[in-house]
Amino acid sequence: MPEWIAIIILGIIEGITEFLPISSTAHLLIAEHWLPRQSDLFNIVIQSGAVIAVLPLFPDRLHQFAFQWRKKSTQDYAVKILCAFVITGIGGLLLNKAGFKLPEELSPIAWAMLLGGIGFLIIEKWLYRKKLKGSVSWTVAVLVGIGQLVAAVFPGTSRSGATILLMLMLGLSRSVATEFSFLVGIPTMLAAGGLKIFQALRHLQPGAAQEDWGLVLLGFIVSALVSFITVKWLLNYIQTHTFIIFGWYRIATAAVIFCMLQLS
Repeated sequence: MPEWIAIIILGIIEGITEFLPISSTAHLLIAEHWLPRQSDLFNIVIQSGAVIAVLPLFPDRLHQFAFQWRKKSTQDYAVKILCAFVITGIGGLLLNKAGFKLPEELSPIAWAMLLGGIGFLIIEKWLYRKKLKGSVSWTVAVLVGIGQLVAAVFPGTSRSGATILLMLMLGLSRSVATEFSFLVGIPTMLAAGGLKIFQALRHLQPGAAQEDWGLVLLGFIVSALVSFITVKWLLNYIQTHTFIIFGWYRIATAAVIFCMLQLS
């Protein structure tokens, strides 16, 4: 297979899965069992593309932050995003200092996918016909920060999946939970990605000097375009639907992974 086709496939996978609660890390690790393995730097760059692409999908919030920042409600929401970001950032730095490395085995990914899928089914059933909250509390902000750390430690959990699930458990509406999860995720993932890119280029980690930046740019563009389309669809979808479909998808994917492990 020509490498540029593999890059496009990986860009599509990253763009679709980065913000959907189904774990981009899990899907990329699974794909790399059949596709040429790419460097960590490549994966970070295409993730950044997927993240940057969703910014235009929140015009009201961006306008609010830019032109209504003096309002108490704007400041309150921004500080809660900052709170979640700081919690994740401090935890991430501690994990990095401790030498934590993301496990690449499929077994823990399968279990994380399965448990997350079951979690969505249970929570959505519990929320049925309940009146949901429309504002983000400080408890929500703290738990979102913790949820992002959990997702970072256990591949397959999904950053958006973990944070949205926690917010649903606290009775937050699906649209509000999704928006806050995404807005916290944007600075979190850009900061983490920026740091790793800087470290890779500064210290010339294996593969950084030989990176084919044309292919990296291709992956970046593909993931950005696909991410924009996917998130725009999701924001419309959750206005009238639940997350049950993602719960069943996670369970089905976990079953496929377990079968792969049995056959290998």
